[in-house]
Amino acid sequence: MAEFVRLEVDRGVGTIRLDRPKMNALNAQVWREIRLVASDAGRRDDVRAVVLYGGEKLFAAGADIKEMADMSYPDMVDVSGDLQAACSAVASIPKPVVAAVTGYALGGGCELALCADVRIAADDATFGQPEILLGIIPGAGGTQRLSRLVGSSTAKELIFSGRFVQAEEAHAIGLADRVVPADSVYDEALAWAGQFSGAAALALRAAKASIDQGLGVDLATGLEIERQQFAALFATEDRAIGMASFVENGPGKAQFVGR
Repeated sequence: MAEFVRLEVDRGVGTIRLDRPKMNALNAQVWREIRLVASDAGRRDDVRAVVLYGGEKLFAAGADIKEMADMSYPDMVDVSGDLQAACSAVASIPKPVVAAVTGYALGGGCELALCADVRIAADDATFGQPEILLGIIPGAGGTQRLSRLVGSSTAKELIFSGRFVQAEEAHAIGLADRVVPADSVYDEALAWAGQFSGAAALALRAAKASIDQGLGVDLATGLEIERQQFAALFATEDRAIGMASFVENGPGKAQFVGR
């Protein structure tokens, strides 16, 4: 059993819940637990979509600097791999993932939120990559995922300055996809994830893989990735169910089985 990270499943939605008082500081143990829980969420058939959540007060305020301050270069060579492996485990969950961001999502917390497909932020949420103020740079994917999400110039400005970004600006630059009242963030995230509880799971997996893999290659290669994923879905039960339902009843009425 993980101590600070748990997976809660209800009606097809799995919530990956960070719970390390007081600020959800991301130490080496928390990163390892995130990786394990994310892998579990990806494997479980009863989880059709995932919510990342740090609680009502904040998402995650960043790395455990007290732990990190005593690390040497050889220490960090090993630990940095764990940081990226944890974030990659979240990013590669083959299901829709939404981050419900309350309070602070700073440093590693912001990097974790970047691993989600969608970010729903509280109207008082604060994002940031302030690592430069400690004499370092983001190490869990921030330089790569942030620049892909908001563009290289905006990412450079945020990472070079280390400044905080409030919810409305985060929404304006594409860092947050939706801004809602703070007391409804989790409910909004659950509703977003819940729409996929009866969806065609293999088609969702294929769509996510096509988009994510295509971002890192040229257009011709991306189109080939899409073609292969598209064709493969014709071997699934859900494809047969969906098309038969469309012919008989019109769109949006199929009862998928996830196979």
